Amino acid sequence: MEDEIRKDGKFRYIEKGEGTPIIILHGLMGGLSNFHGVTDHFPKKGYKVLVPELPIYDMPMLKTNVKNFAKYLEKFIEYKGLKDVILLGNSLGGHIGLLHTKLYPKMVKALVITGSSGLYESAMGDGYPKRGDYEFIKKKAQDVFYDPEVATKEIVDEVYATVNDRIKLVKTLAIAKSAIRHNMSTDLPTMNTPTCIIWGENDTVTPPDVAELFHELLPDSNLFWIKECGHAPMMEHPEEFNTILEKWLQERNF
Repeated sequence: MEDEIRKDGKFRYIEKGEGTPIIILHGLMGGLSNFHGVTDHFPKKGYKVLVPELPIYDMPMLKTNVKNFAKYLEKFIEYKGLKDVILLGNSLGGHIGLLHTKLYPKMVKALVITGSSGLYESAMGDGYPKRGDYEFIKKKAQDVFYDPEVATKEIVDEVYATVNDRIKLVKTLAIAKSAIRHNMSTDLPTMNTPTCIIWGENDTVTPPDVAELFHELLPDSNLFWIKECGHAPMMEHPEEFNTILEKWLQERNF
């Protein structure tokens, strides 16, 4: 990928720009490159964009859960000496952002979630035992998007490699189960952090009613829809995603 990954202590991350920190949290099957649109756009607008590589497959099995990823994020923020951060998470990354905000509310100025787990998701793990079937995995990857063409061969190959690596597969399923178990519906009404919810109208992994419920339960939230869009709006409609987010940040004086 074009953005250089820095290796600093025990952390690997992308960092671009100067200004208010936006920390991007990728999903379970999502690489750092999924956020090219955001990492290219916001550094020009006075933001420092950081994309840490989450230790999805590096933690011991018993620690492979949403809470420990939220703690890992806090260590990264401390290590970088950041404060008043804006967290932007997709899918599992949104869930990690939500939980981090609940655990460390004073560190987070604003939260942006898109296709986030934390309330309900259709389990992607249900079909993964068919490990060797490339076409099956390709169809699964394509189903994440409204336009199947967004699931490039590179993306499909990455998912295929993951589910055919026994250790990665076991950890993937463990994280997915941890995310489903860790339902945040009772936590959200106590979380007053301003939250921007950007959702694809055609998301089949975390359907639109999930976005509605997040909006209903989070006291200070705004909900925005993107048409003809699946589970990863920042990949499928990067320009529209950036326009919505930039306008929201300006209106909220972030």
